[in-house]
Amino acid sequence: MAHHKSALKRIKQNKVKNARNRHVRTTLRTFVKRVREAVENKDIAAAKEALAAAIPVIDKSATKGVIHKSNASRSVSRLTKLVNTLG
Repeated sequence: MAHHKSALKRIKQNKVKNARNRHVRTTLRTFVKRVREAVENKDIAAAKEALAAAIPVIDKSATKGVIHKSNASRSVSRLTKLVNTLG
């Protein structure tokens, strides 16, 4: 266990940041999963709607530093491409 006051504070801060990052990451995965399920069910309207909801979540998670900006860009690109295969 840490002995310095600053180290104890850092531990507390890390717990808070870890919880926030975990929440953002799981939310992100849920939105991506909704897009993939809609595509799997061949529901064009639901897929486009889910994609429109997922893109801001992906971008926001990159802004917060939970995922890298290139990872976010790649995810958006792949999901858009996937939805466009439906027609």
